[in-house]
Amino acid sequence: MSLSTSKAFGEQQNISKKLILLMAVACGAAVANLYYNQPLLAEMARTFHASAHAVGNVGMVTQIGYAVGMFLFVPMGDMKERRQLITILLGAVTLSLIGVATAQNLPWMYIASLAVGITTVVPQVIIPLAAQLAGPKDQGKVIGIVMSGLFVGILLARTFSGVIGGVLGWRTMYWIAAAMMLVLAVILRIFLPKSHPETTLSYPQLFKSMGQLIATQPVLREASIIGAMMFGAFSVFWTSLSFLLEGEPYYYGSEIAGLFGLVGVVGAAGSPIVGRLSDRFNVKQIVGLLIGITLVSYLFFGFLGASLWGLVIGVILLDLGVQGAQVSNQTRIYSLIPEARNRLNTVYMVSYFLGGSLGSSLSGYAWGLWKWTGVCLTGGLMIIIGLMTWGSHRANK
Repeated sequence: MSLSTSKAFGEQQNISKKLILLMAVACGAAVANLYYNQPLLAEMARTFHASAHAVGNVGMVTQIGYAVGMFLFVPMGDMKERRQLITILLGAVTLSLIGVATAQNLPWMYIASLAVGITTVVPQVIIPLAAQLAGPKDQGKVIGIVMSGLFVGILLARTFSGVIGGVLGWRTMYWIAAAMMLVLAVILRIFLPKSHPETTLSYPQLFKSMGQLIATQPVLREASIIGAMMFGAFSVFWTSLSFLLEGEPYYYGSEIAGLFGLVGVVGAAGSPIVGRLSDRFNVKQIVGLLIGITLVSYLFFGFLGASLWGLVIGVILLDLGVQGAQVSNQTRIYSLIPEARNRLNTVYMVSYFLGGSLGSSLSGYAWGLWKWTGVCLTGGLMIIIGLMTWGSHRANK
């Protein structure tokens, strides 16, 4: 396509439904690379003869890599042509996924998983582009739609990998993922609009400006801490779920653990609605409500985790709360300084995934020490920290 993006283009709100759908699907397909491992951790532990905590670090290093990749590459979206950047990153993640598929030991697995995280940052380049194309009046709605694609990708990744891993083995899942990223690179190269840089800052100046954004934008700081704690709690649950389900009273395999991703789609379906509400109402209050919903999900996990219906209700509430809060928080930060969307997104999402990596690591420790009770207490504490942060910044919009 020969379309070009610019401020004028964004102001005209000239973005088609097909392009929004393409961006949503691309975000979901790309971000799935980060989550294929979660239903397969028990099988990976058997392959490498590793403990639950040791193999749980696979998820941790993947999310750390994602944070590093966002820090290195996402700010470039403000200064580079985004379509070319996206294509290069998809080529790199293809090679990284092949590295995971061929891993022969746990250290190799850690390094390859770190590389997958570093190169799987395409969604965080696409989302600010979608916000730019949508224009200010429809940002919440468009971000909600694109983010719903990302969330569905996160959830269905677990279902897909659980089934493929259970039938064909976990290595096959990563070979399939590598092929998918290669196909996606070709499709986006053809159909994404060409973009123009929104800033003349150099690469070092971009990083300096991010420090200035953190220092001068209290809304950004608040949203980043809340996002980190919410996603940390999210990762605490999903990292240990496969260990819970393979033991008493369930005795389920990776296929069933993956199917819980389908349950979470119900919660993810609320993201576009949250986005529309964020355009019309006080987004700060919406964030507080969603933090409360997430805390309730952990009450279900803690008190009713031994029953299947308790887990199902908890998963729905967890995904609605965490993902809805992310949509609302990103709507808040994108409105702060429009020409710095990629840098604002970098600060927020780096914090978000550092929180996720912390949650994955703490989940392995908690499971090893106190089993499911420890997991629920750890996740609940992270949500309470997020709630306290929200409460101490009530004046911020």
